[in-house]
This record gives sequence, C-alpha cells and structure tokens, in this order.
Amino acid sequence: MTTDPDSRPGREAVTGGTTAERGVGARGDGRRRKGRGEQPVVPDTEFTSYYGKPVLNGPVWKTPDVPAYLFLGGLAGGSSLLAAGSQITGRPRLATATKVGALGAISGSVVALVHDLGRPARFLNMLRVFKPTSPMNMGSWLLSVYGPLAGASAASAVTGLLPRAGAAATAGAALTGPGIAAYTAALVSDTAVPAWHDAHRELPYVFVGSGAVAAGGLGLLADPDGDAAPARGFALFGTGLEFAASRLMERRLGMVAEPYESGRSGALFRAGEVLSALGTAGAYAGRRSRVAGVLSGAALLAGSALTKWGVFEAGRVSAADPKYTVVPQRQRLRDRAAHETPST
Repeated sequence: MTTDPDSRPGREAVTGGTTAERGVGARGDGRRRKGRGEQPVVPDTEFTSYYGKPVLNGPVWKTPDVPAYLFLGGLAGGSSLLAAGSQITGRPRLATATKVGALGAISGSVVALVHDLGRPARFLNMLRVFKPTSPMNMGSWLLSVYGPLAGASAASAVTGLLPRAGAAATAGAALTGPGIAAYTAALVSDTAVPAWHDAHRELPYVFVGSGAVAAGGLGLLADPDGDAAPARGFALFGTGLEFAASRLMERRLGMVAEPYESGRSGALFRAGEVLSALGTAGAYAGRRSRVAGVLSGAALLAGSALTKWGVFEAGRVSAADPKYTVVPQRQRLRDRAAHETPST
C-alpha cells in the first residue's frame, strides 16, 4: 500500500471514496471505436496481491460469538433505558421484565466475549490498565460497571428488597446503558477494516438505534397485552435512527458501502431493516392484539440481531477484497496530486 512518508492518517482517514467513484479502477480509461460502440482497450482489472493474500489481515473474531456479543450488548443497554422509563411512568410489570432482560442480555454478552477471547483471564487482564484511547479497554471497564448495576436493579425488582438501592442501580444502569449499546461500534471501527473504519461517524448511531429496536421488541414480548407504549416508542425511535444513520453511512462511504448493499452481508443487513420496520408497524397497528404484540416483538428482536450480523459480515467482506482498500487509496493519491499541482 502507498503511504505518505510525511504524514500519518488520523481518525478521519478513509479507505472509501464518494458514490461517483464506485466504478473507479474497474476499467481502464483507454478506449477505441469499433463499429457503433466503443470497446475497452484495457480489460477489466483484477485486484490481487502478493501470493493471493488479502491486503489486510481480516478480523479473526469468531462467529456467532461476536455477532451475538454485539446484539446482546445493544439489547442490554436499550433495556436498561426502557426499564428506567417504565419505572418512572408507573409501569412495574414492564420495568421488571426489562430489568431482568437487561441482566440476561449483558450476561450472555460477556459469555460470548469471553468465549471468543478463549479464557476468562484475558478479559480480566484488560482491567489491569486504564487506557482511554483503547475502545476494548474502555468497553471492559464499562461492562464491569454496568453489569453489577444491572444485576442489582433486576434483583431488587424481582425480590422487592432494598427498593431505594434498586432504584439507584436502575438509574445507574440507564446512564451507562447507551455506552454499552454504542461502544461496540467504536470497537469495530477502530480497525483498518474498510466497511467498519470508514463508517466510524454513523456506526454508533446504527448500533444505538438497533439496541433500541431490540429493547422495544423485548418489551412487547414481555407485556404484549399490557401498557407497552414505552416499548412501542422505543421501537419507533430505534427504527428511525437506524434507518437514517444507515442511509447517511452508505451515501458517504461510496463503493466501500457495497458490502452493506449486496451479497450475503447486504441481505442480512437489509433483512434486519425490513424486520425492524415491520415489527414497528405491527406494534402500532395491532396494539390491542396480544398476537400482534408477540409477533411484532419477535420481529424487532430478529431485526436487531440481523442488523448486527450484517455489519459484522460486511466488515469481513471488505477486508477480504483488495479493491475496497486499493481503489479508494489510488483515488486519494490522484486527488492529492491534483490538489498539489499548481494551476496555470
């Protein structure tokens, strides 16, 4: 890869170009006329690397451990916020269900993370230092704070003991919940993987929206025939935020957004959006139907899970194909050369 020896790329450095650059490098510029149409002189470019190796070392994270870790973290963070809102507005049944759901989700998230790491000691080793520049280190500390708060909140709600301490724990879990839902986006975007790194501006909003969708789905499943208005509101907010952030992300990334739009990863990502939209619509259209509430809740949970899985797969696809690194890199070099050339 070509780099500028006088400077190092920062956070805003991207591997993608604009939408207009989708075809850059796919064909040569030299053409000739033959008959009515123009025939390319240079054949289609094949992006290869030495010995057929990828330009980047792709992510070695396991499947389904890491997609589950991403999904369950968002579900936990969103559920804690929904639990606090339900408690404040006098909906104890919904509050208790989402508190327990938040505890179960964060427990499953930690289990998936530890299983991917290989042994628990690796997670504990990350707590030996405090490094604000490391998303993994900050995420480990955040999990260590949020987990006990979610546990205390759920325990108090189920047993009825220490209600003041439980309320304080609920508030603490609600304050740290958005961080739990969003920090995994910072974790994956703090890599050289094009589809993740280049999306570092929008991906946290996608993840937070997905977490709200999942929490809304859990609320509808837990209390389908009760007063689930906060759950429906969460689903609507999350679906809107996720959709808007995704469209902005795809427009800005240009060709690097292709893994989010096509192939298996694109199918997963789009299926997540469709299920989230259907679940939200069903939650409002069938608000008086228990069956509609259950089906909508299941669709919202499935939609959130597929969205996270689609993001994960999109990253793997972009790391494996050299064009998502090489083509934007060449375009940046051309743009830099054109900018540095004095006008005559």
